[in-house]
Amino acid sequence: MSDSRIQNAALRGKIMAADDAAAFINPGDNVGVSGFTGSGHPKAVPQALARRIAAAAGRGETFRVGVWTGASTSPELDGALFKVNGVSMRLPYQSDPDCRNRINAGEANYTDVHLSHVAQNAAWGHYGKLGVALIEVVAILEDGRLVPSTSIGNNPTWLDLADRVILEVNAAQSARLEGMHDIYSVALPPRRQPIPLAAPADRIGDPYLRVDPKKVVAVVETDCFDRDNKFSAPDENSRLIAGHILDFLQYEVKKGRIPPTLLPLQSGVGNIANAVMAGLDDGPFNDLTAYTEVLQDGMLDMIRSGKLVCASATAVSLSARALGDLFANIDEYRKSIILRPQEVSNHPEIIRRLGTISMNGMLEADIYGNVNSTHVLGSKMMNGLGGSGDFARNAYLSIFMTPSTAKNGALSCIVPMVSHVDHTEHDVQVLVTEHGLADLRGLAPRQRARLVIDRCADPRFRPALDDYLARAEKSANGKQTPHLLGEAFDWHLRALRGEAM
Repeated sequence: MSDSRIQNAALRGKIMAADDAAAFINPGDNVGVSGFTGSGHPKAVPQALARRIAAAAGRGETFRVGVWTGASTSPELDGALFKVNGVSMRLPYQSDPDCRNRINAGEANYTDVHLSHVAQNAAWGHYGKLGVALIEVVAILEDGRLVPSTSIGNNPTWLDLADRVILEVNAAQSARLEGMHDIYSVALPPRRQPIPLAAPADRIGDPYLRVDPKKVVAVVETDCFDRDNKFSAPDENSRLIAGHILDFLQYEVKKGRIPPTLLPLQSGVGNIANAVMAGLDDGPFNDLTAYTEVLQDGMLDMIRSGKLVCASATAVSLSARALGDLFANIDEYRKSIILRPQEVSNHPEIIRRLGTISMNGMLEADIYGNVNSTHVLGSKMMNGLGGSGDFARNAYLSIFMTPSTAKNGALSCIVPMVSHVDHTEHDVQVLVTEHGLADLRGLAPRQRARLVIDRCADPRFRPALDDYLARAEKSANGKQTPHLLGEAFDWHLRALRGEAM
């Protein structure tokens, strides 16, 4: 591989193989890695580290590390390390099946954190000492500045806090990513100042990451693309959910509550989110903007069509097709896409001030509007909270969406009481399923319950929900938010027994 991506002479002298670089990571280290939703993560050193851990296990030795990220990564990182049971603590968001299985088996600790909180918590030492930062970059400039990759996440914080730094310079990432990033440091209290960002298109920082070259112990050259984030074509339920949201937004514009260009969009990950973006791309709104965490295929399509004029995020998480399009036309996309650290992309004050329209998925909601985004049947972690809480609590419009049933219709996603609460009824304004949309703003709990059942529940489950609500209103010890505490979780208990709800 040419050394043209590594222009700094001192750091060129630290180029080595991934196995040699992994030797700088010790048992018990906390390792801060780049990566956010399958993009911009290191690919080679984590696999080399997994081989070291497996070899240690073969000798009867315990070798485990803490892994701190921006969000989810890939099989080359989370998958490789969790397969060998090499992770003692993971934060703040994950989606790998091996990682999830270890967490739910109690074999690894996991702390689920609001993404906007991670950098500050790490800086105050709440997670312990950061031994190593393992960061993917596109290039190292002659003066030592680092050209970031396809995500920023918590990389500035990891580079600042770590005792030792390992850089992976990935030639598969386009060198023309240079200039797409906007690195702004948020000071800790009491020295914190207002972040001077007034619109999604504002640039307030530096295009480059910076690191003390004395801390860099290894530079590894790689040539590997990001994870192919596969998005299937929107199914009928996704199209119906998207249609309900588009109708609602048009109504809000008609009532004068949001402008014809809407407000900055935030969208979670997944096929439903992409279906909503496809609907917006075909819809009546123009000159849209986004202030979000992750830019997926749907938003890239909207930039290409001219519907979306600016997208601010902390990562691009794309299918192979869309990533090829991004790199092939990056000079044009760079005019519209800005990647920032996640403590800026997810900053509550900016979200509140810009007045975002926040759209996120959920596992289940209850009749009063509480939302569970993370736990299956109360105890099993799915992926994590991610940034949905940062946006839901502070957005101008907080929308949660899901198909009304799961497991081929056996489970209702609208239940009497959620088995785990991530977003309270106070932070949830709109619920949407394929059957309809419930605008919960300004309603008392019993009014919300009636609307959620009528608009969002699957017709097969509505009679049972109606019955529960009616009996609760007669028998509960209070009429404000009536519940039958003896049977509020009966639906989940049936599911745990393998029965339909």
